[in-house]
Amino acid sequence: MDQYLSIIESLKDKQNKIKTEIHKVIIGQDKVIEDIIIGLFSNGHMLIEGVPGLAKTMLISTIADAFHLKFNRIQFTPDLMPSDITGSEILNQSDSRHDNFYEFIKGPVFANIILADEINRTPPKTQSALLQAMQEYQVTYGNRTWNLEKPFIVLATQNPIEQEGTYPLPEAQLDRFMFYINIGYPGSDEEKQIVAVTSGLQQQQVNRVLSGQELIDAQQAIRSIPVSEHVINYAVELVRSTRPHEKGASDYIKKWVNWGAGPRASQFLVMAAKSRAALSGRLTPSEEDVMSVAEIVLQHRIIVSFAAEAESITSKEIIRSLLKNN
Repeated sequence: MDQYLSIIESLKDKQNKIKTEIHKVIIGQDKVIEDIIIGLFSNGHMLIEGVPGLAKTMLISTIADAFHLKFNRIQFTPDLMPSDITGSEILNQSDSRHDNFYEFIKGPVFANIILADEINRTPPKTQSALLQAMQEYQVTYGNRTWNLEKPFIVLATQNPIEQEGTYPLPEAQLDRFMFYINIGYPGSDEEKQIVAVTSGLQQQQVNRVLSGQELIDAQQAIRSIPVSEHVINYAVELVRSTRPHEKGASDYIKKWVNWGAGPRASQFLVMAAKSRAALSGRLTPSEEDVMSVAEIVLQHRIIVSFAAEAESITSKEIIRSLLKNN
């Protein structure tokens, strides 16, 4: 812990610098930016949902610039193949060799930050091409496996209003995403500022705040932060309270929820709480940190029942009820 103390103490200042650089390009969206920064320092993949025109792509590329990380964008379409993501072998010939040979050409997944743009527009077969990369940090093609360079973080986007020609993500893949972040419309003043800035000639240069290795060191430092037993108990009990078949489950959970969150949710709650505490200049997380990240960690892990859908009850509302009652 002592070796990481200086790194943790510097994180609050570095977070402020990162936000300053991002706001050179992105106007508003303070909570979204804060959540994404927490996810990056937690080494977690994130799914970002919002209607077109809310600068989701620009936000992610700007963050990659602020961290000086290799960034690739993959535009998901119905005809995209798994090899278009992971890479493929091509027949090659070298002057130093007298025979033809197959060479693996790495795909766009070989980067530090991957923007999986409109991930729900491609079939599950292609969506699943990211699964091994997201979980194992590896890519397998044929009988060979390549390790991905760290940090490796996937930020996927999807459009909530477009349903034709889309393929909802399977629950197994949804569970790989640490956060599910919703981007809303900007406020009136912010929208006026967006129009004024983007319709002019001036372009802002985003400066590097952290390198990839510094981000890895910060992630390791955050992992070293101790967590009190009562905070772990709070996180675990919050997750267990989402399960309708759990002993002592609330009546509204039994009515509105088919399946609750699994153990990975508890892990992500504690990890995100650690990051939030460190980025706020604190050396240990509190229950408040867990509560702050609960919605973005849990909302895609709670499968609501038909009764909930009939009453227009969302997983967000269920989580808010749980936070009030726990």
